[in-house]
Amino acid sequence: MRGCFVTGTDTGVGKTVVAAAIVATLHSRGVAVRALKPVVTGLDQPTRPDWPHDHELLARVAGSSPLQTTVFTYGPAVSPHLAEKMTQRQLDPETIRVAVRRAQQDDDVLVVEGVGGLLVPLTEGYDVRALARDVDLPLVIAARATIGTINHTLLTLEAARTANLSVAGVVLTPWPEAPSLLELSNRDTIAELGRVPVATLPYIDRPTPELLATAGGLLPLDEWIA
Repeated sequence: MRGCFVTGTDTGVGKTVVAAAIVATLHSRGVAVRALKPVVTGLDQPTRPDWPHDHELLARVAGSSPLQTTVFTYGPAVSPHLAEKMTQRQLDPETIRVAVRRAQQDDDVLVVEGVGGLLVPLTEGYDVRALARDVDLPLVIAARATIGTINHTLLTLEAARTANLSVAGVVLTPWPEAPSLLELSNRDTIAELGRVPVATLPYIDRPTPELLATAGGLLPLDEWIA
């Protein structure tokens, strides 16, 4: 099975944008691709008119439906394990595993997006890192380009490698047209100390499939999706 598991160094670091850019690019190339975000929280929060909820955006660029793109959805904008308690709706890891196995049988490429970072708990005894192990695809790590990203990214790499997860690369986003000395240093330092390829993704003002595919075309997908 080809594909990748998109995780982040934190919440709000552009993880969904990276996943959507990958999916949109592959879809634009005629590749059969499936997007899956098994757990979504925050559906009670209003979204901007042009930015739908994560699973809705992934479904749009993959040419599928939101129902095909997720397994468990929660209203509260909190970590899944807390959303589970607040709503009294239990999250079952085996249900997620079944959905992943079905998705891996259906399409040539599978792009799975996690929730927050690798150590975010989904339910008791099961976190995003365990989900990544079950998916068994190389990680693409979304990270900020700004100050603080070195520590967060290296810690994420360490957490991944401790669990013997394969890392395809890191994506710094949004990457400015004229990066500062700090941003350039962050990119080079993460690559050197983390022993990992580091790519960049520019700012995307509207999540249209065309703009996402154009941005995603800058990523080394032929090397990552192998």
